[in-house]
Amino acid sequence: MRKETIFFCLSLCVFCSQSPTHAQAIASFTVPDINNAIATPVYVDIDQLTSAADSSLVLRDMNEGRNIPFQVEHGYHRFLWWLVKKEPSRKTTTRIFELSMDKRPRHADPVIKVMEENGALLITANKKKVLQYNYEVQYPPKGVDTFFKRSGFIHPLWSPSGNVLTQINPPDHYHHMGIWNPWTDVVYQGKKVDFWNLGDKKGTVRFAHFISKDMGDVFGGFKALQEHVVLDSPARASETIAMNEVWDIKVFNVGPSIWLWDFTSTLNCAATDTVFLKEYRYGGFGFRATADWNSQNSRVFTSEGKTRKEADASRARWCMIDGDMQKGHSGILFMGAPSNYNFPEPMRVWPEDMNKRGDVFFSFSPTRNTDWTLIPGNSYVLKYRMLVYEDTILPAQAEEVWKNFAHPPKVIVSKK
Repeated sequence: MRKETIFFCLSLCVFCSQSPTHAQAIASFTVPDINNAIATPVYVDIDQLTSAADSSLVLRDMNEGRNIPFQVEHGYHRFLWWLVKKEPSRKTTTRIFELSMDKRPRHADPVIKVMEENGALLITANKKKVLQYNYEVQYPPKGVDTFFKRSGFIHPLWSPSGNVLTQINPPDHYHHMGIWNPWTDVVYQGKKVDFWNLGDKKGTVRFAHFISKDMGDVFGGFKALQEHVVLDSPARASETIAMNEVWDIKVFNVGPSIWLWDFTSTLNCAATDTVFLKEYRYGGFGFRATADWNSQNSRVFTSEGKTRKEADASRARWCMIDGDMQKGHSGILFMGAPSNYNFPEPMRVWPEDMNKRGDVFFSFSPTRNTDWTLIPGNSYVLKYRMLVYEDTILPAQAEEVWKNFAHPPKVIVSKK
């Protein structure tokens, strides 16, 4: 039996400056003890706390007596992000952080970088490749109908050791695109549309433009607008955009030997027509695994204790999938948020005898057993978090990570 990996306590990169002598305190943040051996992202809205420029702010861990990395995300509000982890040697269970105005050293080389590379955005952490978002159109292999071309998907997704965990355009399903998020049985303006399979040439999904890109010492990522396009005829004489979707991807700096990243999809109707996502056995967040994995060298295990034999059509808070690779053994823990539609979400998990080899496919599919109606003027959000690891992890460890995602630590803010 494979020896289970114990999570290492991953240290954060910190600024090594001593206690500030001229700092002007703005607010303190009290965070309860976090029962997790890896760092957990936390954030607070600082709009009502300060209008000071980001470059003049300092965040200090008062328990440790040192300044720590933070990052300000700009949107409708200013959110201050930082990372908190459990310290086994610390007796106190409460963490206190102080935000102040003070001079701090400039850090010109962020840990999490976002770089343009051959029609894609490449995100790296600690100089290692994490994931690639393909915004330019990628065509299928030579000889395959070019209608299977796609943009707006993630591939490759790497493990910390460099294993590639995704694949695209596999011969059995040319429309499978690494990690992607289309819908299968959709009714729009009274007609059925399939944004997933592509083969009937009724619909597709494409990248439109970037909304923002961020990189820093806490997280790096992007927001991108994608369009779900209805094709009125196979000849594509005309088209209609049925849904707009914003992808918000964040890769967090939890250390060099494990990845933690968030995938948030916000859907809304592009016009005044209602979109009906009909019940179907797959659709939504999809993952086509590396060709290295098959029924003999990989495993599936869910939060409800189900293996690959029983997981299909069942519900789960999280699902871990790992297997043997060309270099060692790697895997992914997929987590769904309680706010997601039809949570805990049903899943599509391919059976062990799929295409003889037992290739691995996984999908969180909220419309697996029910319809979902999208009303014009509303936004619909699906949130997922992925933990990418080497070797294997214990179910208890998976549950800890999911809890800190599903129920983030409550930050108590005290304005100075």
